[in-house]
Amino acid sequence: MIENKSLGSKIFDILNVVILIAVTLICIVPVWYVLCVSLSSREAVNAGQVALWPVGFNLLSYKKIMGETAFFGSFLVSIKRVLLGTGISMVCILMAAFPLSRTKKQFPKRDIFMWIFVFCMLFNGGTVPWYITMKNYHLMDSIFGLVLGTGLQVFNVILAVNFFKNLPTELEEACFVDGGGPWRNLISIYVPLAKPMVATVALFTMVMYWNEFFQGMVLSTRQTSYPLQTYIQQMVV
Repeated sequence: MIENKSLGSKIFDILNVVILIAVTLICIVPVWYVLCVSLSSREAVNAGQVALWPVGFNLLSYKKIMGETAFFGSFLVSIKRVLLGTGISMVCILMAAFPLSRTKKQFPKRDIFMWIFVFCMLFNGGTVPWYITMKNYHLMDSIFGLVLGTGLQVFNVILAVNFFKNLPTELEEACFVDGGGPWRNLISIYVPLAKPMVATVALFTMVMYWNEFFQGMVLSTRQTSYPLQTYIQQMVV
């Protein structure tokens, strides 16, 4: 039996469709505009003639990029950074989130450490101390320098902590009864049950590492060490 919708429901559905179309256009139009600019002639771009369609169609921009060997080197650096950084970050995040999700009886100093994490998220030591630390540890022009500086994102730790807190404590107790310890509990019970959270946090981390360009500017003194985003930024400026 098909139920007739009321006028209010129809208006609500129409507004939903309109809003979603508007949000979709807001996301797509800037990307489409950049694509049109890349396919247009320099004269048309400088004259502001490019809107929603290429003017003076050509592929010179792509030929220039493809002819640069440094482009492919930077692309490879970014791939390595994303893969290595995501792996290290996930290990650090899960190892930090698990004890912070325990009860005060299990981890009496939990709140103190949590506040330290939050404080570090809101306030940092600044660029100069960070640069000096990286230089003293010989991480300049190193893939590990591009990874370790942001290896532990507190926001993602908080997401993982909240997810772990919602898992039944009976599972942990059953693990201990069977002779398992905290490591077995984390690896065999919590992580498999937290696959949605792990996937979400891993995606956030991958996007963060892929988009970040400032560390490459500061820590890379050679063009061969640039991640792709830093390479593009240097081309633009």
